[in-house]
Amino acid sequence: MTALLYRGHTYAAAPATAKACIELTYRREHYNTCRQELMGESRRTLTYRGVTYTK
Repeated sequence: MTALLYRGHTYAAAPATAKACIELTYRREHYNTCRQELMGESRRTLTYRGVTYTK
């Protein structure tokens, strides 16, 4: 873990906490705030001029 130094004092970064997933609605469309979970569910594909690319 990295220690920060400011004006002679060292500070330790707090560990990251997990956020709760929230489903949002905007103009009758539903969005989920947990992007990492959604990325694992489906493969990302891009189609450009008829050629499909998978990431």
